[in-house]
Amino acid sequence: MWTARTRALSPKAGGAELWQMSLVVIVVLLLLTSVLFPLGVLFAKAFLDREGAFVGLANFVRYFSTPALSQSLTNTIYVSVVSTVIAVTLAFFYAYGVIRTAIRGKAFFKTIALVPLFAPTMMHGIALTYLFGNQGLVTNGLFGLVPGFKIELYGPVGIILAEVIYLFPQAFLILAASLAVTDYRLYEAAETLGAGRLKRLLTVTLPSVKFGLISAIFVCFTACFTDFGAPQVIGGKFNVLATDIYKQVIGQQNMSMGAAVGILLTIPAVVAFIVDRLVQRKQSALITSKSTPYRIANGRLRDMLFTLFCALMSIGILIPLLTIVYASLVNVWPYNLTLSLKHFDFSAMAAAGFEPFWNSLVLSLLTAVLGTLFAFVTAYLIEKTRMLRSARQLGYFLAILPLSLPGMVIGLAYIFFFNAPDNPLSLMYGTVAILVLANVVHFFSVPFITAMTTLKKQDKEFELVAESMRVPFYRTFLKVTVPLSLPAIIEMAMYFFVNSMVTVSALVFLTSPDFKLAAVSIVHMDDAGDTAAAAAMSVLILGTNIAVRLLYELILRGVRRRTEAWQVHK
Repeated sequence: MWTARTRALSPKAGGAELWQMSLVVIVVLLLLTSVLFPLGVLFAKAFLDREGAFVGLANFVRYFSTPALSQSLTNTIYVSVVSTVIAVTLAFFYAYGVIRTAIRGKAFFKTIALVPLFAPTMMHGIALTYLFGNQGLVTNGLFGLVPGFKIELYGPVGIILAEVIYLFPQAFLILAASLAVTDYRLYEAAETLGAGRLKRLLTVTLPSVKFGLISAIFVCFTACFTDFGAPQVIGGKFNVLATDIYKQVIGQQNMSMGAAVGILLTIPAVVAFIVDRLVQRKQSALITSKSTPYRIANGRLRDMLFTLFCALMSIGILIPLLTIVYASLVNVWPYNLTLSLKHFDFSAMAAAGFEPFWNSLVLSLLTAVLGTLFAFVTAYLIEKTRMLRSARQLGYFLAILPLSLPGMVIGLAYIFFFNAPDNPLSLMYGTVAILVLANVVHFFSVPFITAMTTLKKQDKEFELVAESMRVPFYRTFLKVTVPLSLPAIIEMAMYFFVNSMVTVSALVFLTSPDFKLAAVSIVHMDDAGDTAAAAAMSVLILGTNIAVRLLYELILRGVRRRTEAWQVHK
């Protein structure tokens, strides 16, 4: 056995350990520079005035003493709570129908539930405008059947509807995973004791998925609380915290007040993150070696009801998406409904041609490649190396910290940090590099956790055997670790790409006039009244992300066939 003493006497082993220690230090420094330092500058800025003088809590006092501003906090909490309750409730029954019943078309229902993930949140707001706005398809007398029928869309109603569409797939993914894991013996025991279906739902099903429900609630609440796209497009005069930051920074150039509002926006996200972490720690194993898989009992009426419910939900998801596709293809909504591609010519619009779309493709590809590489290497160094334990723990904390940071807070923090004249990294400001970095940091935590989960499943004996045979760690990494992790690596790259295409909150403050982006252009076009062009740009983003998802499925199928071939007995 290759002992620690023998390893210490080997110059080759010592050199490998030195390289690993150096890489751990470099990764931690990169995370400090890209996450913690900008966040610290943002927090410091909130206690300064416009001239940079220390004013303590004056910005916060001013915010809460100004009714128009403080009302935004109440508005944000209201729409977040209502949207979360509706989205989680609908997602629970939808997931229950897909996982726990014998309905047909489960693959179709799963696919439809995930479609809103591939669209920017502004698209949901624009689609609702075409349906329920002043000239909406439904608003005009409910398709002409009910004269005078109208919905007050611009305000809380519109924001809640858009957010429910946005939050639904996120809640569905969490709840579907929770409902798929259960021990059928609990249901057999409850049935033996005479418990009816409703009582089994309340005493067995809900307790078994309570951790999933809590996670779904906090994820949805945080996502809605920090969202900028839907309130900006369809909020009207109903202000929320995210739009307040935009107005303070872009409209009034009041950076200090923007930083103060950014801190307020971060607090609920941090609280939700901490609670979710505590809940996950308390979660115990539901499946043991004695567990039996869930068996779907016969229930014709149940299956008919859930088929109807899932079909109605699918229609509710598809109608806004199909509406915006149709609206992008007609000449003048709703007066001239002949089909045309003129709205896809952005040369005369605020988007200034196809350049923002191509820029977004380039940015998303760079984010996917560099983000996946950095996230996987970081996870490998934290999970597979044994030196510098404190540094690796700090790296882990910094890697999951962005999970609790709203995109607008990251964008605002980057303005203060990278735009400082005395910062040697100020050369990045206004370039593509800072946009890539902002995207990588914004979406870093989920791919990092994915990589950590994958690496934890791999036996540490691979590295120990390689050390005993004096194989360099980088060769083990490239020849063993990476091939075994290819499905997860591809999933990480897809996650970075799709989210980079649809995001606007982290980049709205950082884009320069010379490098416009598609998602940000949607906001600008909608503000300028070019709603049809904004719809067309949304359709391009949606189509691109769906195509990337299909390509991902094809590649993943081939990769799994090769990487899992060793498990097949011949």
